[in-house]
Amino acid sequence: MLAIRLPQTIEKRLEKLARETGRTKTYYVREAILEHLADLEDLYLAEDRLDRIRSGEERTIPLKEVLKRRGVVR
Repeated sequence: MLAIRLPQTIEKRLEKLARETGRTKTYYVREAILEHLADLEDLYLAEDRLDRIRSGEERTIPLKEVLKRRGVVR
């Protein structure tokens, strides 16, 4: 179970959408979370990876090298 507080303006928009479509507010909140959770995970993973590269904990491989290793270019 999850309880969240939303700004009143968002709450009103959500209520209106639910009323006009015959769906519940819970339905739309769940849909929004499912739609955007993967994007948020990707964002935080990318930010963490960038921090690790900048700090020297990880290194990058130039695209030309990757293509060469995979036999895409000579």
